[in-house]
Amino acid sequence: MHFLTIALVALVAVEHLYILILEMFMWTKPRTLKVFGMEAGLAEQTKNLAANQGLYNGFLASGLVFSLLNTNYEFAQQLQMFFLFCVIVAAVYGSFTVKKTIIFIQGVPAILALLSVFLLG
Repeated sequence: MHFLTIALVALVAVEHLYILILEMFMWTKPRTLKVFGMEAGLAEQTKNLAANQGLYNGFLASGLVFSLLNTNYEFAQQLQMFFLFCVIVAAVYGSFTVKKTIIFIQGVPAILALLSVFLLG
């Protein structure tokens, strides 16, 4: 597996692990409120929903980490393609329904990683 591919897939995994932490454990904290443009009252009301959403981001991160640790090269590539595609779909949906910048923050790194998987292996 090419170093650039490993680095990009790892970047997407770390990004989604960070999102998990924000959504599951820091949803009502000032820094997270600023990142997501939330008001404290709404954050308090939606913290269970955010934790659930964070869990799904954790699944994406763990799938990508598993793909990097897997010793079967072809299966690892298949995992990477699947999980990166899931991230891209989520980023597109989020950019239409929540905040336009999601496509840049989550989508672009995943698109670059997916291109790297396809082109460099």
